[in-house]
Amino acid sequence: QVQLVESGGGLVQVGGSLRLSCAASGRTFSSSGMGWFRQAPGKRREFVAAITWNADSTYYADSVKGRFTISRDNAKNTLFLQMNNLKPEDTAVYYCAASQVLIVTMYDWDFGSWGQGTQVTVSS
Repeated sequence: QVQLVESGGGLVQVGGSLRLSCAASGRTFSSSGMGWFRQAPGKRREFVAAITWNADSTYYADSVKGRFTISRDNAKNTLFLQMNNLKPEDTAVYYCAASQVLIVTMYDWDFGSWGQGTQVTVSS
């Protein structure tokens, strides 16, 4: 199993940018599909973005498409989420997760390892 630690969250104004990082430990990171999810207060956790183990494919929720970019550095066991043009509705705790199935999906039940989350707050 892989252990995950997110960082890079914070307070940013509307239209600003943040780059989240997720440091992974364990042998399986480089062979695992990875994803970012978020959960706002009073709402269910939702899919944000996912990337295959070799980064040949990426997937995004419609709400972030064109503004967020998911990437990874397998040599450094790190996952990233570049977030641009942030909006108040992006405010949430952001979690990185490692897929436990062969095909990366947008469903949180397909992800078996989760980080503790990092808070992103977008002020208007």
